[in-house]
Amino acid sequence: MKQRGCKTWRERQCWFAFMAVLDILWSGASAQIRYSISEEVQEETVVGNIAKDLGLDKSALTDRGYRIVAGSTEPLFQVNQNDGVLYVKRRIDREEVCERSTPCLINLKTVLENPLEIHYVAVEILDINDHSPVFPEKEKGLEISESALPGARFQLQAARDPDVGQFSIQQYKLSHNDYFRLEVKDRGEDRKVPFLVLQKQLDRETAGKHKLRLTAADGGKPAKSGAIEIIVDVLDVNDNSPVFTQELYSATLKENVPVGTVVIQVNATDLDQGANSEVIYSFGKEVDSKLMDVFSIDANTGEIKVIGQIDFEKSKNYEIDIQASDKGPVPLTTDKSVTITVIDVNDNAPEIEVTSFSSSIKEDSKIGTTVALISVKDIDSGINGKVICTISEGVPFALSPSLQENMYAVVTKSQLDREMVSKFDVTITAKDAGEPLFSTEKTISVVVSDVNDNSPEFSASPYTFYITENNIPGDSVFSVKASDGDDSDNALISYHIVREASGENKLASFLNINSENGEIVALKSFDFETVKTFQFHVVATDSGTPSLSSNVTVNVFILDQNDNAPVILYPLSSNGSAEGVEEIPRNVNAGHLVTKVRAYDADIGYNGWLLFSLQEVTDHSLFGLDRYTGQIRTLRSFTETDEAEHKLLILVKDNGNVSLSATATVIVKVVEPKEAFAASDIKSAATVEEGNDVTFYLMITLGSVSVLFIISIIVLIAMQCSKSTDYTSKYLQETNYDGTLCHSIQYRSGDKRYMLVGPRMSIGSTIVPGSHANTLVLPDRRRASGETLYETFDYE
Repeated sequence: MKQRGCKTWRERQCWFAFMAVLDILWSGASAQIRYSISEEVQEETVVGNIAKDLGLDKSALTDRGYRIVAGSTEPLFQVNQNDGVLYVKRRIDREEVCERSTPCLINLKTVLENPLEIHYVAVEILDINDHSPVFPEKEKGLEISESALPGARFQLQAARDPDVGQFSIQQYKLSHNDYFRLEVKDRGEDRKVPFLVLQKQLDRETAGKHKLRLTAADGGKPAKSGAIEIIVDVLDVNDNSPVFTQELYSATLKENVPVGTVVIQVNATDLDQGANSEVIYSFGKEVDSKLMDVFSIDANTGEIKVIGQIDFEKSKNYEIDIQASDKGPVPLTTDKSVTITVIDVNDNAPEIEVTSFSSSIKEDSKIGTTVALISVKDIDSGINGKVICTISEGVPFALSPSLQENMYAVVTKSQLDREMVSKFDVTITAKDAGEPLFSTEKTISVVVSDVNDNSPEFSASPYTFYITENNIPGDSVFSVKASDGDDSDNALISYHIVREASGENKLASFLNINSENGEIVALKSFDFETVKTFQFHVVATDSGTPSLSSNVTVNVFILDQNDNAPVILYPLSSNGSAEGVEEIPRNVNAGHLVTKVRAYDADIGYNGWLLFSLQEVTDHSLFGLDRYTGQIRTLRSFTETDEAEHKLLILVKDNGNVSLSATATVIVKVVEPKEAFAASDIKSAATVEEGNDVTFYLMITLGSVSVLFIISIIVLIAMQCSKSTDYTSKYLQETNYDGTLCHSIQYRSGDKRYMLVGPRMSIGSTIVPGSHANTLVLPDRRRASGETLYETFDYE
């Protein structure tokens, strides 16, 4: 509306100027008349009668074309050509036409033609109070620093009122407040400028914003007014330090939490505004650098996070100095302490430390002897650090707690025996009571040191050895072996043969033993025919301190070799040759015993088994020889044609592998019966004498065999008693003497039964091939099943 009014006013000014020029050009002019009319009157309101006031002829108005000279805009007024009355053509707004000009005159130029006549009419537009004061904005913001001093003036925007005069703005009013008052400065031309004057120091933190109402009122009746809201923003001055929202910050945190875990968030506020109220967080200046390796703080949010390893065992709690600073030009800071308590987690296994350890212990140590001292610890706390200690089963050791907590002694709980177990691997297990459970094992090796508590033990007791006669002196014949369960010097064994002081066992003096290995050497050659068995004792002694020893009985049996040739006992001539003469009557019948060749072989078994054979004979049909008994008998009766003297060459040989033999010559003389009887008397006397010699030899032989038998029985009984197994040995003499000194010896060892036979075998005996024809194996008649058990003993 203001734009439209301004434009119209300019057009009118131009029109009036143009009319003024015309008025100068035209010399004709008339007097000017002036009317007044209020603005905003209705259309066709009469302003005045121009014709009447100018004294014009009303009847000539039409003919002379009376009119108002108007511009391009629509005119405000119009004249009636009939009566010359000037009336309002459209609504008039004084503020639109004249704005603030006073008075507001509208100059009209009326024209009459024929002749041309111009008249000026001035119409004053009178103002009415049709406008209220108006501020440019409904709300105005004003920023005032809280540091402003009382008396400070702040110009406000003035209100505008298009009306003039008394209808323009006459006064300003300010709403009631404690901080401001209003001053108005009059600058003329209806311009009054309001000023806001500070009465009291502002405090943004107390009141950061003040709302004021400024009212402008005109002089109308009733007065009209306009108001504006004034918002006073108190500009902050950094006069407040940040304040933490809590007096005490504390948090709990489990150890081993992952990196990035938020521990706690601190919060501080600043009553200032803007940058002065923006708070940033940081660690205090005196915070240890190691702590900053574990925690970080977010400068904007105040979150304290974990960035390193949280270990309860290294630190049970943390006290962190936190600083809150604002962003003012001169930052203000506040310090606060944050306490973080670390909660223990069972993350450490118990530790076992051997504080004292004896790697070896004597096997004769008493029960309760201390082997090692151990200590256990768990650096966790509470139940997580409670340790239960155990020892492996199956070992002769136990854990004995000491007076000091978590200290134990490893002690023996039973007797040790190095010979059974020489080394123990003792495992000690320590378990904590946490969740999850952790355990640790430690193994110590305990060596049981030897004590000389074991005597040497022979591999057999008693020992029985068989030696073939005619052994080479100086050669090893047999050996004994003893072992000692002890160790080192305690197990080092030396051997020696017991030499009887009485000298009863003279054969032992012909033996020598290697003290280191128990090998026995014969210093002489043994002769079966001289001694068939003997016994001696060997002592084994260890090198311990004190030394221990044991002895063993060694039974030695001499085995026969065929080293003796048969000896002819009969016939035996006076000069020592085996030759005899036998006389028999001619009238003897067949089967008559002529004589018996008697022979003896000192060997036994097959070596002493003699066989007789005729090597030479005058007449094979007349005499016969029993090969086993040596008896010579007639095979038939003598005839007249038979020679009176017969020579028989008898060969006697044993049954050795390499048989030995002897020969005897028997001359048989056939005589008449009378001569035979005479000769028999002479012969009987000789026979008696010869019989005495034979009896003497037989007694010696039988006595020797009997003594040997008795000794063998005693030895074998002793051997039987010393063994837990069925071990019986006995010699059974089986004399089958029929003139050839045939004999045999039987003995048994365990399940084996042996027979050494003379010239004749026992009935039921069997010769086993490979036995060198000098050992018989007897059926074992002890077997209930009736089986025949044959065992072969080879003494070569």
